[in-house]
Amino acid sequence: MVFWIFGYGSLVWNPGFEYDDKLIGCIKDYRRVFDLACIDHRGTPENPARTCTLESLEGAVCWGAAFCVRGGPVRERLAMEYLEKRECEYDKKSLVDFYKEGDTSQPALTRVIVFTSTPDKISNKYYLGPAPLEEMARQIATAYGPCGNNRDYLFLLEKALFDIGHEEDMVIELANEVRKVLGIVGNEISKETKLAGSSHFALKSLITPLQLRPFPEAVVLDS
Repeated sequence: MVFWIFGYGSLVWNPGFEYDDKLIGCIKDYRRVFDLACIDHRGTPENPARTCTLESLEGAVCWGAAFCVRGGPVRERLAMEYLEKRECEYDKKSLVDFYKEGDTSQPALTRVIVFTSTPDKISNKYYLGPAPLEEMARQIATAYGPCGNNRDYLFLLEKALFDIGHEEDMVIELANEVRKVLGIVGNEISKETKLAGSSHFALKSLITPLQLRPFPEAVVLDS
C-alpha cells in the first residue's frame, strides 16, 4: 500500500518519518483551528497546550503539505505506526482530495489521509473547543511540555506557512497576540526554538494509539 498523508500542523515543518515525495497544496472545506489539547508534547495534563485540528467549513481552504510513503509494507507500516502514536490526540482519520499548488481546480490526489478530531468534549477528551483570542494566546504563551513550549509550535507554524508562500491571517493574528502576552515586539521568531525530532517525541503512557486500519490507496490524478 502506498499512502499519502496531509500535514497542516507540525507535520508541515517536522514530519519525523521517512517519505518519498512532498507536495505543497491544500484541501478544501476545512479550516485550521487551535481547538485541540496536547498534554504530552507541548503541554502537560495540568497545563495543556493548544494545537491545530481541522474544522469542517464549506468553502474554506487549508494549505499545507502532502507526504507520500512507498517502498514496501514494512516501511509503510513503520511510518503509519509512528503517525498513529504522534497523532494520538486525534480520534478520527478521514480521506480527502488534495489540490496541488498551481492548480486548485482539479484534485491532484484523492484518498489522502488526514488526522482530525471529533469536535465534541464528551466523546473526545482532547477537544478544547474555541475560545476568545486573548484566552488562547495566554494559554499558548504559558504551556510547556517534554518537547518544548506551545508558543514555538505556533511560531514555527507561522514560519512554515510563510516559507511555502501561504500565510494565514488567523495564525498571524494569534501569533501576534502571543507576542503581546510575552512582551515580544515585532515578528521575531524565538531564537531558542528547536525542532522536535522523532527521538524527542514523548508518548502518552495512558493512551492507546488508534488501531491500524487499512485505507484505500491514494489515487494520483495529475503527476
